[in-house]
Amino acid sequence: MQEIVPIRIVIYAKDISNITGKKERTARKIIAQIRRKYNKKPGDLTTIYEFCEHTGLNEEKVRQFLTR
Repeated sequence: MQEIVPIRIVIYAKDISNITGKKERTARKIIAQIRRKYNKKPGDLTTIYEFCEHTGLNEEKVRQFLTR
């Protein structure tokens, strides 16, 4: 039986750290930049779409990376 992996919408600092190779503190700063860009409150979740728009990374490649 094949396990179904749910599609994620949210990206976390640890994910950004793994994708970019940057330290987790820098990843948190990137999330803070995204929150300011999209006028979000502290604690609001950051989506994969927002992260990709901010960094210019391909959303499909990021999603593939996160499902591994």
